[in-house]
Formats: sequence, structure tokens, C-alpha cells
Amino acid sequence: MTQTSLSSAFTYMLKRDLTLAFRRPGELINPILFFVIVVTLFPLGVGSEPSLLRELAPGVVWVAALLATLLALDGLFRSDFDDGSLEQMMLSPHPVSILVLAKVCAHWLVTGLPLIVISPLLATLVNLPSALFGKLVLALLLGTPTLSFIGAIGAALTLAVKRGGVLLTLLVLPLYVPVLIFGANLIQAAMMDLPTLGQFYLLGAMLVLAIALSPFAIAAALRVSLQ
Repeated sequence: MTQTSLSSAFTYMLKRDLTLAFRRPGELINPILFFVIVVTLFPLGVGSEPSLLRELAPGVVWVAALLATLLALDGLFRSDFDDGSLEQMMLSPHPVSILVLAKVCAHWLVTGLPLIVISPLLATLVNLPSALFGKLVLALLLGTPTLSFIGAIGAALTLAVKRGGVLLTLLVLPLYVPVLIFGANLIQAAMMDLPTLGQFYLLGAMLVLAIALSPFAIAAALRVSLQ
């Protein structure tokens, strides 16, 4: 199989999933609304003290982004499973790992990327200094794709389970913890003028490992779920 055919298969699957996603605008808006609601309600719950909000801002933004990403995971393979498209994909002559890589990339483009775009605006609500917006965006740019790849493994494993959303959450949340810790710690270190290069390297390393390994794990999980 040539490199051109693999590239064409990836591009076709990416375009297909993006087209289907934009035909269901409700599913696109839900994670964004959730992200906005969590961040905007937080100051109302803990108070509007600037110093307190500034201290809690990194964790608030990262937890909200993590939960918003998790909210959209259950539908990643569900519609394809229901209409039989997933079985056809598994029978494709192209490697399933390439096809699921395209699906996860499409999922991140319609869920993770909008969260990154609006994160600086919402960060102002929790009094995060504007000088840190660049590092926040870059950290989310490295961390949210990793969340999508890890979550896709859980979505594939729970695909055949009715109402598997709770099980998906239980499977995925412990694996999200390292990304959450290093992502929030990066912003906290930047607020104290400490070096942040190590956290960036760790987030980047986790992303590279996720891109390299998770497509094969997702493909294997899908085969198990379809048996």
C-alpha cells in the first residue's frame, strides 16, 4: 500500500467526520457551552477575590477543558457503530489505525480547538494575568489532543456497552490525571516566574506517545467491541 493511498484515506476520513460534525451543530456547541458555563460559574461559587481566583485559575481552566473534552467522547464512534459504518471501516483495505487517527484528529478539531481559541477570554474571568495567555494556549494545544487520543481508547472499549458514559468516565479519568497535573502546574509555575520548559517537554512527550501508540490501541479496542 503506497504512501499516497494512506494519505488519501486519512484525508477522506478527516473530511467525512468534519462534514458529519458540522451537520450536527448541537454536538459541536455542547462542549463549548459546558466549558464556558463551568469557568463562568466558578467565580460565583468561590467568590470574586482576585488573589484567590488567580491562584485557582490554572486548575479551573484545565479541569473545565478536561471535562468538556470528556463530554464529547461518547459520540466519537457511536454514530458509526449504530449505522454500520464502523464495520465497513474495519473491513477497509487501509490500516484501521490510520482511519481512527483521522477520526480522533477530527474530534479534536471540533472540540479541543474551539476550547483553546476561547480559553484566553475565559481566563480573564478567573483573573489569570494576560501575560500568561500565550503559555496557556500552548499548554492546551499540547494537552487537549492527548486527552482526545486517550479518551478515544476508552470510547472504543465501551462502544458496545449500553449507556457506557459512566464506565467511559471511570476508565478515562485516571489516565487524564498526568496531563491535568502537568498542564496546571505549568501555568502555576509561570505565575511564579519559575521555568516552565520541563512541563512543556512532558506535555509534548505525552502527545507524541499518544499519537504513536493510541491509534493501534483504539483499533484493537474497536475489534474487541465489534466481536
